Amino acid sequence: MQKRQLGNSDLEITTIGLGAWAIGGGGWRAGWGPQDDQESIETIRRAVDLGLNWIDTAAVYGIGRSERIVGEALKGVANKPYIFTKCSRLEAEDGALYGSLKSESIRRECEDSLKRLQVDVIDLYQIHWPQPDEDIEEGWQTLADLQKEGKVRYIGLSNFNVAQMQRIQHIAPITSLQPPYSMLRRDIEVEILPYCQQNNIGVIVYSPMASGLLTGAMTRERAASFPDDDWRKRSQEFQEPHLTRNLELVELLRTIGERHNQPPGAVAIAWTLKHPAVTAAIVGARRPDQLDGITGGAEINLTDSEMKEIQNFLVANP
Repeated sequence: MQKRQLGNSDLEITTIGLGAWAIGGGGWRAGWGPQDDQESIETIRRAVDLGLNWIDTAAVYGIGRSERIVGEALKGVANKPYIFTKCSRLEAEDGALYGSLKSESIRRECEDSLKRLQVDVIDLYQIHWPQPDEDIEEGWQTLADLQKEGKVRYIGLSNFNVAQMQRIQHIAPITSLQPPYSMLRRDIEVEILPYCQQNNIGVIVYSPMASGLLTGAMTRERAASFPDDDWRKRSQEFQEPHLTRNLELVELLRTIGERHNQPPGAVAIAWTLKHPAVTAAIVGARRPDQLDGITGGAEINLTDSEMKEIQNFLVANP
């Protein structure tokens, strides 16, 4: 699988990595509903077998569950992938999620993540959200200190805007940014992607298949039957009138994918990787067989005419 250098680091990462949000399961505010841990372990090991050389998780995913599963799955694996995780999102007693960028909190999170992941150093440690905004300097300084102490190899950000990145660049170089990016969410094309490209900040996009919408497996019936602890049940993209438009887009991706012998989800991933500022894409999976249908996104080279087909649809169906 093709590899690209991640920003200012010496990490050569595959253009697709495994996202471990969904394997955190349900029972928390941003959960994905019930999840079988053994299937999660098999999915992670299948990703490694397929050549994906990095996994992205976060302490908040399943409130520690995702990190524990990643650590368990990689025990005894010979060619261990890079492990990327995130800090700063915590759960309150009532189940609400909130942000903390205080040094003491981040240090505690880092130590807990190291234990759950069963590693001595985290390859890429990221601030999950810039919240509260007034504390981002303290949070970034803490990550820089953890890097100097050898707890983490490289440090990055998730969900930051350009102004926020500019505020902290003098503290320590930014290795990477993790923003949402898909055909259905393109706002980062205006300022964020050009800024990252100009400043050698690697970009790892998340939700390239719009949280399952563009995989080709989503149906109206499936969307209507999401369990209550699946956050997508509350997303407008999975409700009308957006749902009809999105399913029509999937049919276009299916047509394009047939030319490359790939499913719609692989086309959706390949589309994000076509942008010159994008280093790699996070691809979530909950079962091993799901990976077989999407890793082709790293191999598809969409033609200019195919990119135009997609653009024409998006313009005609805003």
